[in-house]
Amino acid sequence: MKSKAQYRCKECGCVSPRWLGKCLECNAWNSFVEEQVVKNPRKSSLRAALPAALITTMADVKKSVYKKLSTGNSEIDNVLGGGLNLGGVYLLSGDPGVGKSTLAMQISIDLAKKNHSVFYVSGEESIEQISDRASRLGANGAEVKNLHFISDSNLESILASLGGRRCAFMVFDSVQTLASLDIDSSSGSPTQVREVCSQIVDFAKKANVPTLLIGHITKSGDLAGPKFLEHLVDAVLFLEGSKEHSFRLLRGLKNRFGSVEETGVFEMMETGLAPIKNPSEYLLRGRIENAQGAVITSVIEGNRPLLLEIQALTSRSGFGYPKRTASGFDLTRTQLIIGILQKHAGLKLENDDVFVNVVGGFRIQDRSADLAVALAIASSFLGKVLPKDLVTFGEIGLSGEIRVVSNMDRRIREARKLGFKKILGPAGLEKSAGVYPLTNIAEAVKRLREM
Repeated sequence: MKSKAQYRCKECGCVSPRWLGKCLECNAWNSFVEEQVVKNPRKSSLRAALPAALITTMADVKKSVYKKLSTGNSEIDNVLGGGLNLGGVYLLSGDPGVGKSTLAMQISIDLAKKNHSVFYVSGEESIEQISDRASRLGANGAEVKNLHFISDSNLESILASLGGRRCAFMVFDSVQTLASLDIDSSSGSPTQVREVCSQIVDFAKKANVPTLLIGHITKSGDLAGPKFLEHLVDAVLFLEGSKEHSFRLLRGLKNRFGSVEETGVFEMMETGLAPIKNPSEYLLRGRIENAQGAVITSVIEGNRPLLLEIQALTSRSGFGYPKRTASGFDLTRTQLIIGILQKHAGLKLENDDVFVNVVGGFRIQDRSADLAVALAIASSFLGKVLPKDLVTFGEIGLSGEIRVVSNMDRRIREARKLGFKKILGPAGLEKSAGVYPLTNIAEAVKRLREM
């Protein structure tokens, strides 16, 4: 067999015949690594010997209902689309230390307690380390006798051990630490990651076993390895949260077996990730009443509304260039809202430092929080306190208009359920008792002055 060298970007998988300092596709620097491409001279003869692919009509396909395997955790099952599909391959990613291995071990323990045969493969931890984690999560040797551990980084050895065994669930922690003998490169390289994932997927499909792969992420927060991985697996899950807070979110970025609109909400505890039944009430714990610059907003995460507290602080800058800082909210969006407040609401913020924070370590991606951020900044600047039973939401345009957002009825119902009686929102809201539709940001600030 003949081989030649080519170069592949670790960030996006772009291929180049020569090394490049900067990727032309994703603009990443020093991301190209060398890989060997093997050419098989017998390829033409092998191609001629292949049988023709089978063609089947829809009428010939037997209708069957796929039985899903419940993980034992309602929040995880919701994100997966009802549970684990037989033969489904799931890729779990997230920041280091966020709890990926903990989540995978919890699922393994719960399934093992139901007498399902589970195999947990680790390429970076010893058997003792894996066992210690299982013990910390409440696993008892007698209860989880069907939970098996493998500590090895050679893929062929691992698959040989798994072959022919009765298996209900497999975990590979992590895909970047495993290596195949078929590829002449170190573990973690784009070529190795692609080959390892391909072999695992092929094995899982033939054995009809649900499989969870744990993957690393890059500094930019993207999944490490070529984009090929995300297309190869059936579902991509992302566990996010700050190590300084116990709040965790499990999102589905791709799911061939269900919706990607569901989001699992958890609290990191000593015994593992515990589902939170009422996330809004949990996130509003410890709220201080009569605080300037504090506003409650309602955002949509997946299909559920969440109430969050937005805090803002303005103070006179001691330097010529005022500082703008945002935690849990997009900084560029924060600067845009400050500009809108100056232009359309008459707030002179050009000499003030502005700090915005989302309480609880939550990161807001929903633009419906624009109005809450604006009112929090205005509240701190004007020294006005918003009513404790007020919830506000709405997207702000560059002309100062407050735009309609999705699922407004569900946001209001969640607010009412937790005792909030006043709602400030876009003009599209139906005016009723306690509901105050707003047309633009100037009207919102005027109402704040009158409170």
